[in-house]
Amino acid sequence: MDKKRSQKFETLQKERLLEERQKSLTQIEELKKDDPFADPDHASDNAAIDTDVREQVGHDTIEAQIKDTQKRVAQIDVALRKISKNQYGKCESCGEEIPQARLKLIPEAANCLECEKRLRK
Repeated sequence: MDKKRSQKFETLQKERLLEERQKSLTQIEELKKDDPFADPDHASDNAAIDTDVREQVGHDTIEAQIKDTQKRVAQIDVALRKISKNQYGKCESCGEEIPQARLKLIPEAANCLECEKRLRK
């Protein structure tokens, strides 16, 4: 791949990663607001058992979504650091170039598709 194309691609990917990072951080804040346990009256209300169960399930679901989103932010941060060190697009497992098509779909991808498949087994 020629160097100019690579620089342009990385610049576009950096912009996209920064945008995705901001969206993810906003999503985390929105999820926190939607958490039933975020309501200050939650601790003092004497809700029925079924309401408590629904609130607990809602809280657990939101906590899982927040955790997944925080993980994605961390992956984005790693990708951004790689861009700044001119290491973006190299598979962490085998060291080969990750195809641009994969990076366009998953800009924070750390592994090529073959290594990703092998790691998920």
